[in-house]
Amino acid sequence: MKNHTVTDSPYGPLTLVAEDGTLCGLYMEDQRHRPPEENFGARDDALFAEAEEQLTAYFAGELKEFTVELRLNGTPFQRSVWEQLRLIPYGQTRSYGELADALGNPRASRAVGLANGKNPIGIIVPCHRVVGANGGLTGYGGGLPRKRRLLALERDGGLF
Repeated sequence: MKNHTVTDSPYGPLTLVAEDGTLCGLYMEDQRHRPPEENFGARDDALFAEAEEQLTAYFAGELKEFTVELRLNGTPFQRSVWEQLRLIPYGQTRSYGELADALGNPRASRAVGLANGKNPIGIIVPCHRVVGANGGLTGYGGGLPRKRRLLALERDGGLF
């Protein structure tokens, strides 16, 4: 059974989605690949207290690693990419090619990019930490302005 809540953030409202009590989605407004609202289940604000507390601490620069339990729903390849994203340290970036290398398939950078773009748990699974081979900012499901701000938050140590 799915439930959701909407919480405020410095990046606009975030929709948190849980399946059987485990966080399986974090979506920004106007996010590419955002599922339709009817897929989010009933609203249950109390279910998401831990995730909201961790997000607040992250935005304040007080949390560098999320510990909230996650359910990453996707293909085995997507899940392997998303797990690699979770290994990118706070404040650092990796290229799509570096992620493909880490997966043991250096020619899979395009597939890594597609999986990265379908990450269902933005911010917590830090797809914003992935950049182009030359270090430049490339696409981001939440939009490049948000990606810039998330990277700046981690570089500068918080928004508040």
